[in-house]
Amino acid sequence: MPENLKKISRNLSDISTWLKFDRIPWVIAGPCSAESEQQVLSTARELAKSPHVKVFRAGLWKPRTRPNSFEGVGEVGLKWLRAVKAETSLPTTTEVANARHIELCLDNDVDILWIGARTTVNPFMVQEIANALKGVDVLVLVKNPINAELGLWLGAIERLYQAGIKKIAAIHRGFSTFVEMEYRNSPNWRIPIELKRLLPNLPIICDPSHIGGSRDYIEPISQTALDLGIEGLMIETHIDPDSALSDSKQQITPKVLIELLDRLRARNTTITDKQVKAKVARLRTEISHVDSRIMQDLAERFRWVEEIGKLKQQHSISVLQINRWENLLKDHIAKAKHLDLDGEFIKAVFELIHAQAVKRQLQD
Repeated sequence: MPENLKKISRNLSDISTWLKFDRIPWVIAGPCSAESEQQVLSTARELAKSPHVKVFRAGLWKPRTRPNSFEGVGEVGLKWLRAVKAETSLPTTTEVANARHIELCLDNDVDILWIGARTTVNPFMVQEIANALKGVDVLVLVKNPINAELGLWLGAIERLYQAGIKKIAAIHRGFSTFVEMEYRNSPNWRIPIELKRLLPNLPIICDPSHIGGSRDYIEPISQTALDLGIEGLMIETHIDPDSALSDSKQQITPKVLIELLDRLRARNTTITDKQVKAKVARLRTEISHVDSRIMQDLAERFRWVEEIGKLKQQHSISVLQINRWENLLKDHIAKAKHLDLDGEFIKAVFELIHAQAVKRQLQD
């Protein structure tokens, strides 16, 4: 792990110092957009009944892809958030995208700020926000960028840290893709997992509403997050979702949310049972042995690849033999089925191996 990331991870404030919770999952909930004072307060009153809900969220400034869409109520919604906190005692959060948003939120006692996916993707905007937050003791949540780029996510966190912000958490809301899939955004779990590896003390929150894009997917995505050790969820909740002015399909009522949270199964993030711990250790040892064999086999494979590369070079044969590669890939996928392995997984693995093989032959 790079030394600068180790330092950031060590110095991040412990989650228990800025968000009190006594059960898992803990939840940030509220409408995609604040639409009226009645809508905001009605939703918050119902959410406050759940011991899981720790923060009330509502978007005031909504970055829309095209003009003439509902872009949020703006500044007027801040007094509604103040009313929510006064009546329910729930901390409040909203999305900010520039220095003016931050100034208004801080003046109106918004407890938590979040940086949206469309902002995280732009280092100039993140730096403006970081500069505006210098000297301010506030919790900032950073959503992943819309594209699957870990560097931009890390960069946003680093910029905030360099501005003196120590209360930081990440929100995993999925990544845009041109490939058609059942979800609105690809979960691509390996990226938040890698973020956690690089910054072990960074709290990660899952946003199943934006990953799924449909209320039908909120529960299974939330359960997957819990199974991976993610303890916090951000779930869009509206008193009347079907009439919502934005993202109506992915919002649920407070009643549905409370029922859903009761069905979710939280897992222990640490192993405390000594017998289970010993069994897991033995199994991990076996996995390590297999991993060693895989690496040895890969090393041997690339030795043969390099020999082939030398022959191709000597006889002026092109490195890429597309027909051979297509047949090889089909054969691997067919074998995978017989070994009870996922074909797409094997395809991805061998595409990486093939890319490395081509690279080595080009270097010869």
